[in-house]
Amino acid sequence: MVAVIKTGHSVRSVLSYNENKVKEGVAQCIGEGNYPAAAADLNQAMKLGRLLHQNALNGNVKRNSVHISLNFHPSENYSTEKLLRIAGAYMEKIGFGQQPYLVYRHDDAGHPHIHLVSIKVREDGSRIDMQNIGKNQSEKARKEIEKQFGLVPAQGRGAEEIPFIKPAWAGRVLYGRSESKKAVSGVLNSVLFTYKYSSLSELNAVLGLYNIRADRGSEESRIFRTGGLVYRILDKDGKPTGVPIKASDFAMKPTLAFLERRYMLSSTEKVFEKNRIRSAVDGALLRRDVDLEKLVSVLHKEGIDVVLRKSPAGQLYGITYVDHLVKCVLNGSALGKKYSAKGMVERCGTTAKEGEVSGDGIVLHTASQEQKQTAWESTSEGSAVKVLEELFKPEWQGDYVSGRFKKRRRKSRRKGPADRN
Repeated sequence: MVAVIKTGHSVRSVLSYNENKVKEGVAQCIGEGNYPAAAADLNQAMKLGRLLHQNALNGNVKRNSVHISLNFHPSENYSTEKLLRIAGAYMEKIGFGQQPYLVYRHDDAGHPHIHLVSIKVREDGSRIDMQNIGKNQSEKARKEIEKQFGLVPAQGRGAEEIPFIKPAWAGRVLYGRSESKKAVSGVLNSVLFTYKYSSLSELNAVLGLYNIRADRGSEESRIFRTGGLVYRILDKDGKPTGVPIKASDFAMKPTLAFLERRYMLSSTEKVFEKNRIRSAVDGALLRRDVDLEKLVSVLHKEGIDVVLRKSPAGQLYGITYVDHLVKCVLNGSALGKKYSAKGMVERCGTTAKEGEVSGDGIVLHTASQEQKQTAWESTSEGSAVKVLEELFKPEWQGDYVSGRFKKRRRKSRRKGPADRN
């Protein structure tokens, strides 16, 4: 078991996060502690009111919310009753046994885990000291609970055994290197429940990073007419290889109907996600000499992969942004015209306009340095930066030297009558 403890300024935000997961169908409120009623009889207002009322007893505690996740090994599939006993024992051992708390079971990752929502203010208004709680109380509680409930111990496990999805560069499925169905299932189990996507093309933008594609076939094919779906492994050139695997053959049943339900859950307005991608793109284009190749590289360092779609003739016709930080996939057109394929070609200057696009979406031919500079300065971003450079350009100053560094002039001594003789 691995415990992760976080504190914050807003218990409302922590509760809303878990309740939104419940609405999406990937979480469930399975229990509570020190509430006047069972979790099944509480609505969101009742859950929040209990926490806010006790927090109000001490207004000096600014970081008053506590959000804990208890993560288990993928092989551990425990009943609700056992999870509640584990949660109760853990809260008691770290000093939160008398605090009001809620228990949520989440099914949105490749490993089973529960979330605990609580507060730092006691019933008498005093504050719970959480200094080094993770190193001291939590670590001790983890070891005792692993023995008490027979859990898979976290200590001593190698980094390769941590049950989280590997990054795309390390987790690509290679045909023939491992058992195909098992490898594809591992990626699907994490991606399908973790990322927000609103269409099959957006989902494939993420799966393509792992050499996988969800395929409905051509419109004339039987699989398309019957609403079927298969998953294919791609080779280094992005072409399907090996035998396709039916969606119904996987234990999680990632069929077309399943994906359509996920589309609906992800169709809500993604204001924060859009603003983050827009800001990252605009910031990258403030640099000089930015072409599509450099743009892809800069955004990758920000945790955003850019998937460029091109025609067989090499013409760029689509762009999709995969933000691994907020786990969101968005087509460029959803962000605005400036972030679509056409808009990005225009904003990247003559380099992108005159060049050919390769299989990786990288411009091969580059314009001259002078052409790039002229094109960049003609954009709104280039003009803005140029104005700022002029504003902050230092004015000419004379050779000013501070008085304390100047050599002091000796005062001439006035001659008195005695000196004149």
